[in-house]
Amino acid sequence: MRDITASVVVFLVAMPLCMGIAIASGVPPEKGLITGIIGGLVVGALAGSPLQVSGPAAGLAVIVFELVRDQGLSALGPILMLAGLIQVVAGIFRLGGWFRAISPAVVHGMLAGIGVLIVIGQYHVLFDAKPLSSGIENLMAMPGRLLGLSPDLRAAELALILGLTTIAVMLGWEKLRPASLKLVPGALLGVVAATAVAWLLGLDVTRVAVPENIAAAVTLPQNGFLSQFLNPSVLTAALAIAFIASAETLLSAAAVDRMHDGARTDYNKELRAQGVGNLLCGAAGALPMTGVIVRSSANVQAGATSRLSTILHGVWILGFVALLPWLLREIPMAALGAVLVVTGARLVNFSHAKHLFKDYGVLPVLIWAVTLTLVVAEDLLTGVLVGIALSLLELLPHVRRLKLKVNEQDDDAGRTISLVGAATFVTLPKLSAKLDAVPGGAPVRLDLTRCSAVDHTCAELLRDWCSRRRASGSEVALDGASGRLAALAA
Repeated sequence: MRDITASVVVFLVAMPLCMGIAIASGVPPEKGLITGIIGGLVVGALAGSPLQVSGPAAGLAVIVFELVRDQGLSALGPILMLAGLIQVVAGIFRLGGWFRAISPAVVHGMLAGIGVLIVIGQYHVLFDAKPLSSGIENLMAMPGRLLGLSPDLRAAELALILGLTTIAVMLGWEKLRPASLKLVPGALLGVVAATAVAWLLGLDVTRVAVPENIAAAVTLPQNGFLSQFLNPSVLTAALAIAFIASAETLLSAAAVDRMHDGARTDYNKELRAQGVGNLLCGAAGALPMTGVIVRSSANVQAGATSRLSTILHGVWILGFVALLPWLLREIPMAALGAVLVVTGARLVNFSHAKHLFKDYGVLPVLIWAVTLTLVVAEDLLTGVLVGIALSLLELLPHVRRLKLKVNEQDDDAGRTISLVGAATFVTLPKLSAKLDAVPGGAPVRLDLTRCSAVDHTCAELLRDWCSRRRASGSEVALDGASGRLAALAA
């Protein structure tokens, strides 16, 4: 019963996000719903992270928008099939742990840049207009859109009122909702409120367009699609989507693991499941998918205990779009744009930048800021690659001693894990595998006396691992911790 009730909560959270992210990606809303259905029914059954929920993600909306704009919607299918195949192969060859080695500064900078792009793009949807072709153009056009309003209640003014109503209901509900109704999502209530106002007053605004039959939204591969795999632009796009989707999924899975005491994530199994999901999304002509932290955290908070909740949420999406498509067609586009504006704004997490500066100094904050700026000014892949290149600067002081030995010893007092050498993101997969293999409940002592350096990526890993162990009641002690780990030891 806990899984059934949790699945309903996740379904209510996922519905507006699936459609909104599709619109932000420049594709029809039903494409996002198909991805949500596949993410629930297929990936939910195969996932290595049982409580993680997969579906269309805001983190890929920008790159999909650019792909559809430049290469057309028909190119998206082959790109996703190739990206899914890359993920499956990466999972088979057990490369999942390497995605966790990406600097948190790069990941959060990427998400913040995506958040900015979503906000300035969906800002125009609030006025019943379409986003422009680039982040800079959207940014430059924002003042004109606002100054172009008039006292006459035309479509733009009416849409803006509906969008602001959605935002007000979302934020007001999240601030004032009673504890007994804390699981009712604000995004759903905001969309319902705007839809009710538009319907009752008969407002002439753009509404969501979905087909009568969800099967009509499935676009199977056309003749000659295999030849597109040889197109260099398709291969580059597939690599970019596979890389970003895998990083976002596995980082989300790590965050979900911190929220519960159940089974830990099998990262390689999760990577394979995501690959299968993206293969199917490509075959169906839908959006790419990742593990999504918003839906996953709602799943955990609603009391889910197994993968049944994730699978059932896909069943509810399928049932809703199959039986009630007419209801979806009453939703104003501005309401979904408003949901994405709030979602995008929350991706811009300045508190993480403050945390990086306070605990790790200037360089991680610089990596965060440069990644964010380039994602907005150039494109997603450029921002991520430059961020990763900058993170290599952390290795320069330790370039002659990058090796790390992880020694384990069991005695009557528990297990002792000794780190010898430099703990950097280069050695993070090895360190992560050793730490995750430690059985729960037993006391653990981390001996860092011969650990010559710890970069901020490994420090964050150790912080999260220690916090999770202590939260589950296991004793963790640190010997020889200094600098950025001294507070953690205390």
